[in-house]
Amino acid sequence: MSQLNIVVLAAGMGKRMRSSRPKVLHAIAGKPLLAHVLDTAKALLPSKLCVVYGHGGEAVLNAIDDNQITWIKQEVQLGTGHALLQTLPWLDQTGVTLVLLGDVPLIKADTLNKMMAMATESNVVLLTVELAAPFGYGRIVRNQQTGKIQAIVEEKDASASQRAIQEINTGMMVLPNVFLRDALPKLNNNNSQGEYYLTDIIGLAVEAGIQVDACHPLYGWETLGVNSKANLAELERIYQRDCANALLDQGVTLADPERIDVRGELVCGSDVEIDIDCIFEGVVQLGDNVKIGAHCILRNVTIASGTSIFSFSLLENAVIGQDCHVGPYARIRPGTRLHDAVHVGNFVEVKNSEIGMGSKANHLSYIGDTVIGKKVNIGAGTITCNYDGACKHKTIIEDEVFVGSDTQLVAPVKIAKGSTIGAGSTITRDTPEDQLTLSRSKQVSVPGWKRPQKSKI
Repeated sequence: MSQLNIVVLAAGMGKRMRSSRPKVLHAIAGKPLLAHVLDTAKALLPSKLCVVYGHGGEAVLNAIDDNQITWIKQEVQLGTGHALLQTLPWLDQTGVTLVLLGDVPLIKADTLNKMMAMATESNVVLLTVELAAPFGYGRIVRNQQTGKIQAIVEEKDASASQRAIQEINTGMMVLPNVFLRDALPKLNNNNSQGEYYLTDIIGLAVEAGIQVDACHPLYGWETLGVNSKANLAELERIYQRDCANALLDQGVTLADPERIDVRGELVCGSDVEIDIDCIFEGVVQLGDNVKIGAHCILRNVTIASGTSIFSFSLLENAVIGQDCHVGPYARIRPGTRLHDAVHVGNFVEVKNSEIGMGSKANHLSYIGDTVIGKKVNIGAGTITCNYDGACKHKTIIEDEVFVGSDTQLVAPVKIAKGSTIGAGSTITRDTPEDQLTLSRSKQVSVPGWKRPQKSKI
């Protein structure tokens, strides 16, 4: 294959988005449109990757901080042909250039590889699709006798017969660099928009005797662009359904494939079950026989086999061992590690802590900056008081400790192996092994006391 350059056109304003944010920075699956295109482009291993940007330039550069990219600013937006013209000083003298669009995020690497397999340094390859309702798109005009492509005519410049054509230009094409350098300066803006259309380069190729071939995508939706918030929402659903289909093909059980959001990378073992309305962000790894209940959010989490995450739980930047039970309504915060067979129950929050094998915190507790040993029971309403207003302090709870309900452990403090902490205690000092420790005021009953009554007047 010829030397490959890739140019991504990303300078458009996106007025119909009705947003101050540059169009290409609006997100699908939690990632900017432009980032989706760039990730796909990189999979082709180009020798050069250029992005033409314009509106919201600084915001685009700040959002996509990548030193592998050559950033080229189109100071005045005079059309797609003018945008590609700006890249000529950076392109190789020979080889081919693949043109992609920064607002068409679902294009697949397999489709682009299909285009590249057809491309040579002596032909042009267009990515085209047929639409039942092609309104707004440039039409592919072919010779009626030979069927060969002759030109692309934009909607606003098309005749009535040309508007009836259903084969449309997607805007993605592969062009020989030698031809590109000769043809781009020849483009003119004699059209209804007063712009330099890149599509006019096809007519120039035909005039020069260069063959123009058409390639079709694996899926028609790959070529859909984003011009409005409605488009954005539509493509989000297409993306998520594609992810769901891939998970189903891998053997994952989804309660409803229409109600899952993957905003990163989700890796599943065998016999994984995922209930409705779950969100997966960053890199999430689920081992064999993991079950995720409804309405959970998992962000950069590794979960070992046999573990169940019950409904409405939030886990982020954590490692969960085998055969654990988490939730419902649990929050597992960054820096947490649960060893095997740990139970973290409803309305329990764990932050930057390690909980040993077989330990349980089943109800209404906060565990922060704590190391908990094996077979520990944390009673309902237990709080590790880890913050003194300036610094965080650590709590150590050794193996086989029993902490009674409604207990405060004031860090730094160590609860020694086998300790029992009486319910309602506030523990401020280290405890001895295998003893009961408690701190309570003496219980008092007041004879003759009467509860206050409201006045009847």
